Amino acid sequence: MALRRHLRILAGGIDAPCSGRDFRDVGSNPCLAWPASTGAMLPMTPTLKIAFATGDRHKVDQHFGSASALLIYEVGPQKSCVVEFAEFGELEQDGHESKLAAKFDLLQGCAAVYCQAVGGSAIQQLLGLGVQPMRVAANTSIATVLDELQAALRNGNAPAWLQRSIARQQPVDDDTRFAAMEAEGWQE
Repeated sequence: MALRRHLRILAGGIDAPCSGRDFRDVGSNPCLAWPASTGAMLPMTPTLKIAFATGDRHKVDQHFGSASALLIYEVGPQKSCVVEFAEFGELEQDGHESKLAAKFDLLQGCAAVYCQAVGGSAIQQLLGLGVQPMRVAANTSIATVLDELQAALRNGNAPAWLQRSIARQQPVDDDTRFAAMEAEGWQE
């Protein structure tokens, strides 16, 4: 399986804020939600990488195993930007798991992958990588999912899988960790 990866350098580099709000046309403007009125960069903690099985870059329209492409966004409370688009070519839903290796490699560091369907073996492997497989209805809008994720990050009402992903990103303070263990009744 040939993998063509397209890394997008956004807005002149990774340190520059994205501009615009029109996310419907990923090809011309891949960034979301920088407040135009202030022009200031807002802190983006936490940020998560979220992948979508998509053929048209606008909606979730493919099965994970046979997805011809994955679109990866970096999502924060105030902004979402495309960071990568990878094409895999046409794939069959044939049960041959060797075709999934490139996808698993690409998803390293992602919190979730949204798709129409995903097989049981792929689910186990994704969970082992720390990637939550999310099955959604056919042709679910990527923009809608991004809006929902951003609202959850802003409002603090994230689902359990999202809370776990955020927690994995937090630096571990030994004093806090040991205090929590002691509070739970941990004994040596």
